[in-house]
Amino acid sequence: MKRTPKIAVMCAALVAGTLIIAPSATAATGTSKGPATGDPRGDTAVLQSYAVDTWASLDAMTDKKTGLPADKLQGDLSEPSDNTSPTNIGGYLWSVVSARDLGIISKQDAFKRMKSTLKTLERIERHEPSGMFYNWYSPRDGHKLTTWPGSDDPVDPFLSSVDNGWLAASFRIVVEAEPRLARSADALYASMDFGYFHDLEGGANAVNGAGLNRGGFWVTPPPGCSVPGNYGDDGSELYYTCHHYDTSVSEARIVNYLGIANGQIPAEAYYGTLRTMPDQGCDFAWQEQKPTGETREHLGVPVYEGVYEYRGMKLVPAWGGSMFEALMPDLLVPEADWGPQSWAVNHPASVRAQIEHGLDEAGYGYWGFSPASDPFGEYAEYGVEGVGMSADGYASDRERTNVDAGYDGCREAANPNPDFSDGVVTPHASFLALAYDKPAVLSNLAGIKNDLGAYGPGGFYDAVATESGTIAERYLSLDQSMIMAAVANDLLDDRLKDYFVDDTFEAAVRPLVEAQIFGSKLE
Repeated sequence: MKRTPKIAVMCAALVAGTLIIAPSATAATGTSKGPATGDPRGDTAVLQSYAVDTWASLDAMTDKKTGLPADKLQGDLSEPSDNTSPTNIGGYLWSVVSARDLGIISKQDAFKRMKSTLKTLERIERHEPSGMFYNWYSPRDGHKLTTWPGSDDPVDPFLSSVDNGWLAASFRIVVEAEPRLARSADALYASMDFGYFHDLEGGANAVNGAGLNRGGFWVTPPPGCSVPGNYGDDGSELYYTCHHYDTSVSEARIVNYLGIANGQIPAEAYYGTLRTMPDQGCDFAWQEQKPTGETREHLGVPVYEGVYEYRGMKLVPAWGGSMFEALMPDLLVPEADWGPQSWAVNHPASVRAQIEHGLDEAGYGYWGFSPASDPFGEYAEYGVEGVGMSADGYASDRERTNVDAGYDGCREAANPNPDFSDGVVTPHASFLALAYDKPAVLSNLAGIKNDLGAYGPGGFYDAVATESGTIAERYLSLDQSMIMAAVANDLLDDRLKDYFVDDTFEAAVRPLVEAQIFGSKLE
């Protein structure tokens, strides 16, 4: 990977290429109080303190020998789970880079950590023809899981498109961030062929060469639904998920970005996903609301540029209305910079929708809704259903309150103005919004920490119910890594994006992002 050198002007001390933000006593102990101070140095100290504590959880959940993080960890930093995924590993790698660049760990410590992880990844079992990694491994020795730890329930080894996307993304970051490991990381990256996930015959736009990505595949027939085939070139029969990733506002768009940049997925695929379902009579009346928009053509692909309306705004919805669907890819890809008529408007609209739902529509007093640990169970999907495409999408409260405003001429409203109850917020969703409303983020996080008490030795606990105060006293590797990336980007002028994007990637992807028009507006 080659990039054009550029000069960054930063109001910070640079020591051997690493930004050192000397934490105050408050930052070091993670006991900062209050919302954004209006003083950039005070805000910096608060975010630095969050990063210091968040890193403590990632450090505690990572096996020192293999360099693989556990999927989750108890709130007292004990009992890491005996399972991990490609996304967890990818998030850990960019968290190591972030911790190094923030001055939390030394350059040599970061090097040793990344080297251990890459060495493990070079030896563990994967699907060799595609170069893809299986979805579950033991962090203790890296073996592929075929039974679930603790229950011995069978695991059918699966290769996920989006999980492999996040791992591959981390390899790109390591190549640029640590030259001593560039050869190893680049070799792993180059071995991964995302064309194995891309179905040229999938989706309404397939006739135009767009196609869609499958959720993933198995190498042996799994129980339940699967579709035999092989989109690669090795001649074996694989068994694909019966679903495609067919929506634009989805964390899965990272797969198209990588595959297109690598020449493994056609550029037209960027326009093959749906902004909303089209407005075609009652054919799609199952979606949350009737969209408005118009059809435009990009690279010969007709695209219905549909939007939803929410509290005076217009935006392209995610499937479930969650923050990480909307904003996780923006941690690494400069979507808002490249898409002035799309992501530059849609991202802040998605953030505002979350804020207005939490503070005004539902009245929780807090906001930030995304899949996370369930304070009342194990895991649950949370979101703002009004900006989710699915009519029974991700709810924002414990009771899973359904919003149903009807569909003009097709479906009567069943619950247009519901009463929300015990809302569940997750801190990582707030951190994802840092680039779009930093004062609101810092104020919200201060309340979650100081008023709701959802903070421990590893930073923010994964989720908290706002009315009952019930806390999910766990740390999830994925969510902690999103926090590290968001803080690093904020304090280091989008440095993770700089690591991730090289000249080849920008040349392939930026024109596609620049050309699209969403019809989103903030008011």
